[in-house]
Amino acid sequence: MSPCRTNLPSASWEVNRGWMLAANLASDLDVWARLLALHDVEGLADAEPKTMRFRLYHLPARLADHARRRWLRIDATWPWAEAFTTCWQRLTALPAVT
Repeated sequence: MSPCRTNLPSASWEVNRGWMLAANLASDLDVWARLLALHDVEGLADAEPKTMRFRLYHLPARLADHARRRWLRIDATWPWAEAFTTCWQRLTALPAVT
């Protein structure tokens, strides 16, 4: 196996291509979330991906459906609850692309 393929998950070119596409999409979504919704949040505006995973993406919450609505239940004692709700509100307030 060549040295450039040692960090990829598979020996198959097709699987690795899909994996790279998913990794690039995740990186782009992370950057856009910071630019659009976390630009003024202390500690998250210029955070590294590892920090974003630890603080926002590994969320201690529950998503529930009730009366045709979705409710996101976040533990109020979680230190990044306010930053997440700010991000969520800003992203959902963006106009739909037509």
